[in-house]
Amino acid sequence: MQSCLVPLSLQGDHLEPVLDLVNPQHEGPWGARSPIPENNAIAISKQDGSVFAAAGDACAYCWDVESGKCKMTFKGHTDYLHSIAVREANHQVVTGSEDGTARIWDCRSGKCTQTIHPVQNKKFEGSWVGCIAIDASESWLACGTSSGISVWSLLSNECIFNADCSAPVQDLLFDKNQILAVGAEPALSRFTINGAVLSQIKCAPPSAFSVSMHSSGMAAVAGHGGLVDVISAFGSHLCAFRCRGLDK
Repeated sequence: MQSCLVPLSLQGDHLEPVLDLVNPQHEGPWGARSPIPENNAIAISKQDGSVFAAAGDACAYCWDVESGKCKMTFKGHTDYLHSIAVREANHQVVTGSEDGTARIWDCRSGKCTQTIHPVQNKKFEGSWVGCIAIDASESWLACGTSSGISVWSLLSNECIFNADCSAPVQDLLFDKNQILAVGAEPALSRFTINGAVLSQIKCAPPSAFSVSMHSSGMAAVAGHGGLVDVISAFGSHLCAFRCRGLDK
């Protein structure tokens, strides 16, 4: 495995944002306003270009990028949101929250149409839903929680499997009929849609925050320490990068 350090410069032209979308503040007693809630995840609708934000005030917001205005608020979770995904064909968004649930919302009405409890076992009460993913057919929903992975059929609204993991799951994605997942351990895990573990590859970050995949089958895992590990479709390590702060 190779380790690469590529120097970057702050000199040259830099793009300025064309639009700033700022989450609304909540008004309290005597006109006091809450701090602006942070965005923990975003998703974009391919149909109309709307931007969906999962925020720290337990709400999700839908933004019109042409007007820069918030056109819908999704309110119902009891704790801050970790993740959000768009289900285009059904005009829905799905959110995952610190409150331990995932919710399906109607984008046209803003109402919650279903609340999913990925972890029903009382042993894991208080667990959170840290990441979610919807497959290409928009038939399956995968939830990464503090205790493992839960996969649901969006057609029958039934849980297909719950798989316990040795560490909290922090990101996952669908690769056709399989699921790639990373979490608070130095490993990239691959599951079948039925929950069987196909492989577990050790990766460079001691705690992995994000996984992304190329159409060639190559995967990139990013995590703690600024490390990015690039892994081939066959499970071999191609290279690792370390990101670091830039001197201004």
